[in-house]
Amino acid sequence: MLEDDFTDVLRKAMVGHDLSSAGLARAADVTDSELADFQGGAFNPETARRVAAVLGLNTHAYVRHAGYRPLSPELPEIKRLDLPFASDRVNAWLISCGGRQILIDAGFDGPGLMASLRAQWDRLPERVFITHAHRDHTGALMLLLDAGVPVHAAGLPGTIAMHPGDRVCVGPLLIEACDLRGHANPALGYHIQGLSVPVLATGDALFAGSIGGCAGANAYRLAIDLLNRT
Repeated sequence: MLEDDFTDVLRKAMVGHDLSSAGLARAADVTDSELADFQGGAFNPETARRVAAVLGLNTHAYVRHAGYRPLSPELPEIKRLDLPFASDRVNAWLISCGGRQILIDAGFDGPGLMASLRAQWDRLPERVFITHAHRDHTGALMLLLDAGVPVHAAGLPGTIAMHPGDRVCVGPLLIEACDLRGHANPALGYHIQGLSVPVLATGDALFAGSIGGCAGANAYRLAIDLLNRT
């Protein structure tokens, strides 16, 4: 499933390179109207090639982005919790292995998360790992803490401090934090070993075909650098 279409990728990359529409049009040698049409959703492969070259995007991938359908492997140990977030939706991830269970992120709506957990499991998760402090990922945090569930996070009051390189074992699972700042600061990803395949939980740092939105060029460059090194 794609979170972003080609216009979202363009918008995020323009912020990351501190380029206005007029500046991008000049650098990519396209007219203002051609770029405006492209930004408005009228895909043009030649415009895509030109802006990709300026913005440091993978030209081959970006030209084909509109038709990109990422593979979604089904891992029986991982359940996606599709949770309400105002008029939108947000994901949390329930991971079970060897009779043990952890949760990645806590959604926005506390009662919604609890109902979804009850539908999947007969008890609360053993531990929770928060990727970043944005409200759509921490809405049920206080409910979980009040219930006595240990919560690991970076810089959130009441949680167990987690830093890049820190490791936690939960039964057969080994969870190691990594630095994924950019979309948020601080932000953690979690390498998870002990499942049928290794998994990296990235929160909003990485989407299928794009990355999380960054507030400016410095954060964007940091995000790209850390993702390339992760």
